[in-house]
Amino acid sequence: MSKERLIAFTDAVLAIIMTILVLELERPDQISWQALWDLRTNFFAYTISFFWLGTMWVNLHRSWDVVDKINTNLVWSSIVLLFFSSFFPYTTALVSADFNNSVAQTFYGVIVLLVTACNVWMYHELHKLNPDAVGASRFNILDKAGLVDIALKLIGLVLTLTVFPSAMMWAVLFTALVIVLPRAIRQ
Repeated sequence: MSKERLIAFTDAVLAIIMTILVLELERPDQISWQALWDLRTNFFAYTISFFWLGTMWVNLHRSWDVVDKINTNLVWSSIVLLFFSSFFPYTTALVSADFNNSVAQTFYGVIVLLVTACNVWMYHELHKLNPDAVGASRFNILDKAGLVDIALKLIGLVLTLTVFPSAMMWAVLFTALVIVLPRAIRQ
């Protein structure tokens, strides 16, 4: 399989996932500013998920620009990444239905962590196959910032399970704004 074909497949699946996110948004019972305001947590959960996936897509494209070789492991790491990413519309809908429900937030957090783990796996494969590529340093997502990102998400998950049900969503927002987005902008 060519790199271009895998990129096209990944683009298509992520575009579908991100489109389904908006289709899952609850519609207000009546069209009014108050009714829309009452759905603010739905819009918040949608926004976090959309931009988290969008930032992942930007980072994937920047990294794949310097890739020359792919193999079966890389294809499968991408497939597994997309599989877990496809849960985002579902978990986002659960969180939107009851934002302060620790089960919904935990499920969302588990999906976030599984997608993060798949990203680590995929970038590891990219580095193994393309160690001398110009810009190969962007394959190392387990640097200090990457480890802090994972640690903060794990802390969010623990807080969600124990004392603060919505902590996972806030942890994802915080890591996205402080770690992931700045990294995407710098590269």
